This record gives sequence, structure tokens and C-alpha cells, in this order.
Amino acid sequence: MKGCWTYLYRSVDSRGQTIAFLLFARRDASAAKRFFRKGLRQPHTANPNTLTVDTNPAYPRAVTEMKDAGELCRSSRLRQRKYLNNIIGQDNRCVTQLVRPGMGFGSFRTARRTLAGYEAMAVIRKGQLRKVGGRDMRGQSACLAELFHAAA
Repeated sequence: MKGCWTYLYRSVDSRGQTIAFLLFARRDASAAKRFFRKGLRQPHTANPNTLTVDTNPAYPRAVTEMKDAGELCRSSRLRQRKYLNNIIGQDNRCVTQLVRPGMGFGSFRTARRTLAGYEAMAVIRKGQLRKVGGRDMRGQSACLAELFHAAA
């Protein structure tokens, strides 16, 4: 954004269903904790048995602090491997293909709102909404019309 690097944190479950996403300016332990908290707050998630993440050194500190505070189950295991989070990499491909032609974003707010729209479309396309199938184009259109009509 305007020449400054930002990080898009994304989480998916073992079935490839999107759990949460957040945009951060830094990649530190506080950002990681905020992201983990957002994922754990989702109504369709529970405390995970295993967290598979990349090799960012902030993750072990964040997980340890969250376990000490009781926010994360003590039995949760942190698995840091460079290539084991390929589900996220594959899921992230569609977002990257949409962002790259636009050559980035002008502001953090614009990026956050645009990425929220991309993620909402991905959730609909994957069929993660109740009563709207992944291949039900009419249902998806009706859902989007209702969503954006209410926001206007």
C-alpha cells in the first residue's frame, strides 16, 4: 500500500474452509495473537488440536502467551513447517490473482475493505454459507443482492 509492505494473515481449516483473515502492517507476536483470537472467536471453530504455520518466529511466542492466559487449549500443538501450510497457499492464489493486476492498494482502509469483499466471494464460492450451495448461482446472486442492499 503506497509502497509500504503489509501482511495478509489467513486461516483455513483442514477441509479448506476459510476461518478468518486480517491485514497487518507488522508481523510480530501481537499481530499473531490478534489473528489467532479472531479465528478462535468464530462460531464455527473450536480450539484446534494442531496449528500449522509458517516459520515466522513470532508464532511460538504468541501461542505460549495465549496458552498461559488460557485463551488457547494447553494441548494445542504448534507445528512450524515451511511447506505444510499448502492449503492456505492454494486458497490464497485466487486473492493474489485479483490483487496483482491492481498493483496494490492506496490505503490500509481500501485494502481491508476490498480484501473483505474478495474473501466474502470466496466463502460464497466454496459453499460455506448455509442454504446457498457453491454451485447455486441464483442463490449466490440473491445472497449478494440482500447483503449489499442492506449495506447501502
